[in-house]
Amino acid sequence: MSKREAINRYSLIVNRIRRSPATFKDINNYLERESEIQDCNFNISKRTLKRDLEDIFSLYKIDIQYDFSAKVYRIVSHDEPDLNNRMLEAFDTFNALNQTEGISKFIHFEKRRPNGTENFHGILHAIQNSKMIKYTYHKYWNDEVSPRLLAPYGLKEFKNRWYIIGKDDKDGEIKTFGLDRISDLEITAKKFTYPVGFDLNELFANCFGIINQKNLKPEQIVLSFDAEQGKYIKSFPWHHSQQILKDDDNEFQISLYVPPTFDLMMEILSYGERVKVIQPESLRDEIKNRYVKALENLNQ
Repeated sequence: MSKREAINRYSLIVNRIRRSPATFKDINNYLERESEIQDCNFNISKRTLKRDLEDIFSLYKIDIQYDFSAKVYRIVSHDEPDLNNRMLEAFDTFNALNQTEGISKFIHFEKRRPNGTENFHGILHAIQNSKMIKYTYHKYWNDEVSPRLLAPYGLKEFKNRWYIIGKDDKDGEIKTFGLDRISDLEITAKKFTYPVGFDLNELFANCFGIINQKNLKPEQIVLSFDAEQGKYIKSFPWHHSQQILKDDDNEFQISLYVPPTFDLMMEILSYGERVKVIQPESLRDEIKNRYVKALENLNQ
């Protein structure tokens, strides 16, 4: 069997067990049906399945184990649901793009700048081994380019961009830097001590986006959308604190417990006339002022 067919079989095994925990017979029957559909031989023995599961974990970090009490195979999450979901998402995308030939005319990719993920592995290595990193940082808003020395604490994603959070050696402040603005990355031999009690998830738990302004405290934000837009907001929540207050044919209303940061205001403004700020009044006024300013710019 070719490597391509083996990878295709891995994909089929994962997809079958994702649907529901499965016995060896369930898996084998599924592979037999796919063998006929795809004109391949995906049939396996229990020994081959054991080896396949080891390969799947080695390649994709998807851990499938046999549950002896229920006598089924199931995916084990290890209490990291976000990581597991992202690994499965990446697995789906990789296998779809890797196994299908001549698909460029059927898929339209976003034409966007590189997002800095080429430095992802190196930065993760530095974080895990408590090593300082050096790089050149380019600020978009004033074209300033500056060398940086950072103690990296973690990585965060927001709106398909990745950011590194760490302590800037220049002033000792914890800051956020976009990976797409980093170049000439160097992992130094200089070690740093990871701060006791620092929790990246806790740092951004009550934040919308990447901005964590210490002077802004979380507060109850209530937003109202039209019913059609509400369907999208319901399927793809803005924040883990999101609660649905109203959901009918006329209105979809939610509450969030976050600070009214710049990131949040930009998200609200992006929905135009399809969203209304109910509370707080200060955020409502700020959004109104930005629309007034935008109208003034259009009339100039």
